[in-house]
Amino acid sequence: MNLFKNMIISAIVLAVFAVIGTFFVSFTYDNTIDKINENKRIALLKAFHVLIPPAAHDNDIFNDIIRVTNKDLLGSNKAVNIYRARKDNKPVAVIINSVAPGGYSGNIELLVAINYAGTLEGVRVVHHKETPGLGDAIEENRSDWITRFKDKSLTNPDKKGWAVKRDGGEFDQFTGATITPRAIVKAVYNTLRYYNEHRDTLYE
Repeated sequence: MNLFKNMIISAIVLAVFAVIGTFFVSFTYDNTIDKINENKRIALLKAFHVLIPPAAHDNDIFNDIIRVTNKDLLGSNKAVNIYRARKDNKPVAVIINSVAPGGYSGNIELLVAINYAGTLEGVRVVHHKETPGLGDAIEENRSDWITRFKDKSLTNPDKKGWAVKRDGGEFDQFTGATITPRAIVKAVYNTLRYYNEHRDTLYE
């Protein structure tokens, strides 16, 4: 009887601790989620201003967005954001939040900035799970590899050139890590293709 009583007491104590723990986790989440979202917003705006300088547009890029879905060219079966830059109400550029699905350790989330003429203003990685010391060279603070997309387009280089050098293209791969740059090169090229096919409707 005492054993049963002790088991009941232990179960009650565990239940109380579980409730208290859940409360504190929920409380912490509720009190930090706004800060986390604000930090993400600041980080995105910082990347936007690097890709498209504030002087190049006069609208609020962060809120001038559309959401589109195109798994084949944008790498995700979910809708992705397209941020639009304008000046004097005329189109300047877009920043497409596309995905490279073929990374070594999973999806690589990108910001691909393309000016109205269809030339890249730049590319940045905003999220990835690639191997530290190998695939993470795609980060701007690790190497300048990601910055080399600037001024590229569908015709510069030609289609054959849009590959890593190991595959006969013009883009460098990393020592011991070809999969990661290969995935990004393909994703950027496909994003350019999407823009080329839909440019006239993206600014509406």
